[in-house]
Amino acid sequence: MTHKGRIVFAAAALTALSLGLTACNDGDDSASVKESPSASAPASASPSSESSPSAEPSEESTPAPSGDVAAPGTKLKVGERAILPFKYGTSKEGTVAVTVTAIEKGAEADMARFGDKAKGMTPYYIRMKVENVGGTDLSYSSLRLRGKLAGGGPTGVILIGDLPGKCDSESAPRDFNTKGASYETCSLSATKTDPVAVASFEEGDAYRDNPVLWSN
Repeated sequence: MTHKGRIVFAAAALTALSLGLTACNDGDDSASVKESPSASAPASASPSSESSPSAEPSEESTPAPSGDVAAPGTKLKVGERAILPFKYGTSKEGTVAVTVTAIEKGAEADMARFGDKAKGMTPYYIRMKVENVGGTDLSYSSLRLRGKLAGGGPTGVILIGDLPGKCDSESAPRDFNTKGASYETCSLSATKTDPVAVASFEEGDAYRDNPVLWSN
C-alpha cells in the first residue's frame, strides 16, 4: 500500500516562502522532498482558518445538549462528543458525532521520513471516534480535524496525509451508512513552536470562522 504525505509551512505573515514536502512509501520507506515554487500555501491544502486564529478556548467547556447539533464556537474537553452537520464531496451529506479521544504528542523522530525540512517539527496525533447519527450513506467519506495552539492560533504548518503506524487517517468503511455505525481515525498535526493543545472542526461555512474546539 502506498502512503503519501505533504507538509506546507504556512506563512506567519502571509509573505514567507511556503515549502511543500512529499513523502512516498513505495516499499523502501524512502521520502522525497519537493520545494513548492508558490509563495503561499496551495488552495488544496488550504483552509483560511490557518491564517486567522480562532477564539481562545475557555477554561470551562460548553458542550451542546445531548442530541442537539453543536453550535459554531462550541468548546469541549477531550472525551466529549459533538454532533455536527457533515458534507463530503457533492453527493454525501448527513449528521455525525465526533468524540476526540486524545491529543497525543509524538516524537520529532517520527517525522524523519519527510526529510531534513521536517527537522525541529514535533507531530501531534488527534485521535477521534466518528459516528453516523443521521443514518445517511456516508461510506468512504473522511473527516479531518485541525490542530491549534493553546490560544487557538494556527500551528504554522498544514499537513496532508498521515504517519503509518503512528497516526493513520482512516476513511469511513463501506457500511458507514446506517445510524449508529462508527469508526476511529487520526488527524496529523505538527508544530515547530508551542504545543498543539486544541483540535478544531472547521468544515462547512458555519464552522470555518467559528469552529468547534476540543482541548485537554
